[in-house]
Amino acid sequence: MKLEIGNFHVRDVVFGARTAFIDGILSINKEEALALICEDEHITAADIIIARPGESKRIVPVKEAIEPRCKLDGSPLFPGVTSSDLVSCEGGVTHALKNCSVLAVGKHWGSFGDGVIDMSGEGANLTYYSGLINICLVADTDELFEQREQQKKNHAIRWAAHKLAEYLGEAVRALTPESVETFELPPLSRRDAGVMQLPGVVYVMQIQSQMEELGYNDLLYGWDANRTLPTFMHPNEILNGAVIGGSFMPCSSKWSTYDMQNCPMIKELYGQHGKTINFLGVIMSNLNVALEQKQRAALFVAQMARSLGADSAVLAEEGYGNPDADFIACFNALEDAGVKTVGITNECTGRDGRSQPLVALSAKANAIVSCGNVSQLLELPPMDEVIGELASIGRDGLSGGWEGDEKLGPSVRPDGSIIIENNSMFCGDQVIGWSRKTMLDF
Repeated sequence: MKLEIGNFHVRDVVFGARTAFIDGILSINKEEALALICEDEHITAADIIIARPGESKRIVPVKEAIEPRCKLDGSPLFPGVTSSDLVSCEGGVTHALKNCSVLAVGKHWGSFGDGVIDMSGEGANLTYYSGLINICLVADTDELFEQREQQKKNHAIRWAAHKLAEYLGEAVRALTPESVETFELPPLSRRDAGVMQLPGVVYVMQIQSQMEELGYNDLLYGWDANRTLPTFMHPNEILNGAVIGGSFMPCSSKWSTYDMQNCPMIKELYGQHGKTINFLGVIMSNLNVALEQKQRAALFVAQMARSLGADSAVLAEEGYGNPDADFIACFNALEDAGVKTVGITNECTGRDGRSQPLVALSAKANAIVSCGNVSQLLELPPMDEVIGELASIGRDGLSGGWEGDEKLGPSVRPDGSIIIENNSMFCGDQVIGWSRKTMLDF
């Protein structure tokens, strides 16, 4: 199947009398957009605020990011989520508003999986999203049962953001895109002889699925990933809305829906297909709690890779800590199956950088790309404006924030500056492929 993504490059976002895209400017009818969002009875307050690169703005607590898009065949942007209709995401024509994202932001309450985005200053270098024009949906809900819980599903706000992204995408439905990206992989049995002679490479994505209660995990066609086994997927499905991000995961380790829609590793593997590799596709795996579950998933992944004829694999985990055991189990199983594997992950080496980087290690995992230390301390200056609520960093159990520390004091200081762990930077480590971080020798 062939997927065509028509790109419209957004130069600015403004509010206006109607929602439209003209000469690079996305205009939003705010009243109309908010009316759509507030159709959900659980949304009790909502606003839309624009944050542009370089502005002195801090956004927190950020829960999710989505690229505004529409599908020209009229099918839902996220089947099983923005509509109950279940249709394949493998092919077709999709129009996308580039250089911008819709952010789901709490008006007050944050959670363990929420994070921070600084649009300027030192913090802007620590997350991909500081370089986008962010359309911030700042909302509150009546989900009082989880308001003071550290873990939150954030269902109403996250779903409202997906709905807003779909609404904004309609602005370019009838327009001619500035550029078109084409993604097409023939079936494995129908590839030409030249491609078949190249090394077969599979991409293994270990998405977040640790929470056994439904509603916290990443979703596949609206289905909770905790209820899945590893499965073979066409890479186009990931790029075209089959997978959305969940609410559970220390924030720098998360993969947002925007990340899935634009997955840099998938695009890089596509770019090398037929040149240096035979890109076989994606094995979508999961992250589990029990050891038996981890071992079972690793066996499934290795069997699929071997059956597909993979010579090598790129293995990426969404998370750290407990998921490291899944990562290493999968690494071992792939290597034992004769599939040479390169792993991509972040590390948790403590604030001083001296601890063991992963919970589990193996001599077979001898090719790992590190995307940084989640525990690295960051001190960031105040911003002129906060979108959301700054107090949530310390009050609500954000994975890199705290109310008080004997040596460091509170995460949020009286002057508006903050001290946090890298854990709190929204999708900051970008194991999925955006990472700008490099290693230094001392």
